[in-house]
Amino acid sequence: MESVKIGDRAPGFSLPSESGETVDIGGYIGRRPVVLFFYPRDNTAVCTREACAFRDSYDEFVNIDGAEVFGISSDPVESHKRFSSEYGLPFRLLSDENGAVRELYGVPKTLGILPGRVTYVIDRKGIVVQIISSQLGYKKHVGEAIKALKTSDKEKP
Repeated sequence: MESVKIGDRAPGFSLPSESGETVDIGGYIGRRPVVLFFYPRDNTAVCTREACAFRDSYDEFVNIDGAEVFGISSDPVESHKRFSSEYGLPFRLLSDENGAVRELYGVPKTLGILPGRVTYVIDRKGIVVQIISSQLGYKKHVGEAIKALKTSDKEKP
């Protein structure tokens, strides 16, 4: 399957969140900006720092046209529930246990084995406007996502 690229319409999907509810991302895409950050694993050093960086900037995301942020990994719902609670994450974590959404978006593996760390920024029209890929540069994901949202927000009619 081909990777999602900048300029593509973001594909929709449904996954369970840390609360156990099924989130249909199609209900958000095309209605408001969406940030999807794919990360390797709950409670690992870089992933925890990345999730906390998104948490610490969450209000800034919401203030840009009501953007929604979602974290996605292959961890099960119970792991997400503990991780979200422990770090006070204000956004939903989605459980992609079989990797179908990671595959749908074409998120590459690092060194062929580790799930990649990739963030997709989707404007309110449902178009991917930025893709950030950096396995260790977690701060880059937050900063570049905010910048991309602010740029696309200025361009809205």
